[in-house]
Amino acid sequence: MTVSSTDGIAWITGASTGIGRGVALRMARDGWTVVASARRGDLLDTLAEEAQPLPGRIIPAPCDITDLDAVKAVVASAEAEHGPIALAMLNAGTFKPESARSLDSRVFADVIDLNLNGTVRCLEAVLPGMVDRQRGQIAIVSSVAGYRGLPSSLSYGASKAALINLCEALRFDLKRLGITVQVINPGFVRTPLTDKNTFPMPFLVELDAAADKIVRGLSRGAFEIAFPLPMVLMLKTLRLLPYWLYFPLVGRRTKR
Repeated sequence: MTVSSTDGIAWITGASTGIGRGVALRMARDGWTVVASARRGDLLDTLAEEAQPLPGRIIPAPCDITDLDAVKAVVASAEAEHGPIALAMLNAGTFKPESARSLDSRVFADVIDLNLNGTVRCLEAVLPGMVDRQRGQIAIVSSVAGYRGLPSSLSYGASKAALINLCEALRFDLKRLGITVQVINPGFVRTPLTDKNTFPMPFLVELDAAADKIVRGLSRGAFEIAFPLPMVLMLKTLRLLPYWLYFPLVGRRTKR
């Protein structure tokens, strides 16, 4: 069962730029009170100002999700001041291109700590209230890159694959408690993060279109929200291939 703005507030992490920012504005346009978290407080203040003419509102709540105490403090403060968190979209993450030649365990650990462990810290903070109320909605942003191992995506792909698996496991536990779990698997979306990419990005989706797809998917409640369809179908097909066919096929397409 999905939630609405009458059930409480929304909490979005990684909301200062990119997908998180776009969804926060889209939900405020739909009347939600959105608590927006990220490390850059100045960008969150700008976001809140941009939302002022909208039916809903955006409340800046700066937070580093690698700090469990800070995450718990943000959740406790938000619920005390603005009401229960009905919907949490856990979106904060990063991408650093890596290959076997440039593998650095410290960089790898940093990406895993932000993308995967940071999400788990957010879950630890927000789930107890939802479990007590037996109502809520959790949406975790992963990626189509989590479907299967891809070149230059060592830590990023590993973290996103783990998030997909985490969502699948959570679904079993939380469905019977009245909490909806969803995984969001976008392809390439035009954001400041993807603007740094130097390789071709097929089926690139504009940010506003991506935000619309995500918000519509949140309201429908299906387990997976994935787009764009051509890329999703292509990568899901690749996921079905045996290794002896997968590696040469992807290797030729990526010149690896």
